[in-house]
Amino acid sequence: MVSIPWSPSYPVVTPHLDLRPHRHDDLDDLVRYHSDPEVVRYIPWPVRTRAQVAEALAARVRQGIVGEEGEWLVLAVELREQRRVIGEVLLKYDSATDARGELGYAFASDVHGQGYATEAAGAMLRLAFGEFGLHRVIARLDARNGDSARLLTRLGFRQEAHFVRDEYFKGEWTDTLVFAMLAEEWEATHIPGPLSQPKL
Repeated sequence: MVSIPWSPSYPVVTPHLDLRPHRHDDLDDLVRYHSDPEVVRYIPWPVRTRAQVAEALAARVRQGIVGEEGEWLVLAVELREQRRVIGEVLLKYDSATDARGELGYAFASDVHGQGYATEAAGAMLRLAFGEFGLHRVIARLDARNGDSARLLTRLGFRQEAHFVRDEYFKGEWTDTLVFAMLAEEWEATHIPGPLSQPKL
């Protein structure tokens, strides 16, 4: 049974990161990667101007809680040591009937390859299965995005589908990969228990 609303105790703490709702003062950090063509190459957003990032941020500050099907939980990923938002991790309440969620993420290019995306996405999956009661989480990605496919494999996802030229994306026909994980698969490979909480 899915537990609603999704409203974790913030921040959600990992060894290097704090996951929390966005704030208006995150703007400079978001501009850094929302305006980077390499970051958004395989993401549905365009390369955004500062004004467009401010508009996107205004929506994100309200997405720290999910109350119904179809909504996204969108959390800023803050690198604790630098007090800098280096990316965001997302979880959609995709289906109430099927207890299904959809995972998404985006990270600044200068932190790629350092394990932060794996750490943040792993924390979101722990919420998805351990707190929210989801049965299944999927992820959809452009088939050219090898880094994202490797990340999902590290997390324990299985590739379930490869749709050929199914989407007209940023001016061209592209392939889509679908990865998935079940709650029992997560539980079989990850130590159960609550997420870390900040030390007082």
